[in-house]
Amino acid sequence: MAQSIKSISPLRQRMIDDMTLRQLQDKTQTGYLRSVKRLTKFLGRSPDTASPEDLRAFQKHLVEVGASGSTINATIRGLRFFFETTLERPQVMKRMSPVRVPDRLPLVLSTEDVARLLNAAPNLKAKAALSVAYGAGLRASEVCHLKTTDIDSERRLIRVEQGKGRRDRQAMLSPALLPILRAWWREGRRLGKMLPNGWLFPGLDPVDPLSTRQLNRMCHFAAATAELGKRISLHTLRHSFATHLLEQQVDIRIIQVLLGHKKLTTTARYAHVATKTLTEVDSPLDKLVLPKP
Repeated sequence: MAQSIKSISPLRQRMIDDMTLRQLQDKTQTGYLRSVKRLTKFLGRSPDTASPEDLRAFQKHLVEVGASGSTINATIRGLRFFFETTLERPQVMKRMSPVRVPDRLPLVLSTEDVARLLNAAPNLKAKAALSVAYGAGLRASEVCHLKTTDIDSERRLIRVEQGKGRRDRQAMLSPALLPILRAWWREGRRLGKMLPNGWLFPGLDPVDPLSTRQLNRMCHFAAATAELGKRISLHTLRHSFATHLLEQQVDIRIIQVLLGHKKLTTTARYAHVATKTLTEVDSPLDKLVLPKP
């Protein structure tokens, strides 16, 4: 994990080493370090001096300042790693408890809204990247880290290397997506952005991939231009991909594989937002013979 040249305390360096040994992803490491930094700021002293009561007071502080349940739970995960793994003092965490997070339904766009968003993309690169996100149901990081060699046009597959959970998988390559990718490949070559066997969506420097922040900015720009009037993120396209497949009566286990979900229950939540499927189900009331009102 890249660190600045500034001096790092031995305690922080030990935690970084522990996370590196366990091959935690950079995003996870950043989050864990942020959790310990929050605690340090709250205590006003070194975090390794914290007691169970200090941590209880810290969680109470997070609640009082209005931290969301997901933020509190993420902070607890980072502190648990710090105290249990780096300091080998698991008993310090006994007064911290995860909180329940509301189970909210994902925002899903209609097929018409998806078309409007894609057509409002600011340029061909953005349209191709957003089309991959929706057409293959990929996460933002998975779109950004695609290489030109990951596109298998003959078998109509997209190879996703080391997705979430460090798992490789195959994603679908829509026949409608292929000409968009080919058009972007030709444009990228003309602009000198597409390196041999390089990134499918390079950043400002072709050596680097497009960042997830840049990709989300493209998505936000397209959504605003299309005047959809909704808070849309790149992940909204992934939600829409899964829901639209479910409405097409694609087997949920196939959708699970395409999304790279480890558990079927994660995929099953899309059944709650597949409105077309829900409206086609007959209510038991329809089977009853009732007197006319």
